[in-house]
Amino acid sequence: MDEHKKLILDYVKREYLEEDDDQEVTYDTPLISGGIVDSFSMVSLKVFLEKKYNIQIPDAKATPQAFDTVNNIYKLLKEFRPDLP
Repeated sequence: MDEHKKLILDYVKREYLEEDDDQEVTYDTPLISGGIVDSFSMVSLKVFLEKKYNIQIPDAKATPQAFDTVNNIYKLLKEFRPDLP
């Protein structure tokens, strides 16, 4: 489980934070409501997950709430990949 959460967290940090941004981001940090991820970025994150895990996340499931924290994203991911720990 932690390796998958870490993968998501690392992606978020690499793609959506500036190099000189010292903001701490954890598995529970609000990404969308905290202004780190916007709606366009959420789409790119969704595409990343779909490619990485060979899944399709329906738009109806790709809500701001589902993508607001790494923990929420992992829960969503588990819906489509129940084989993950």
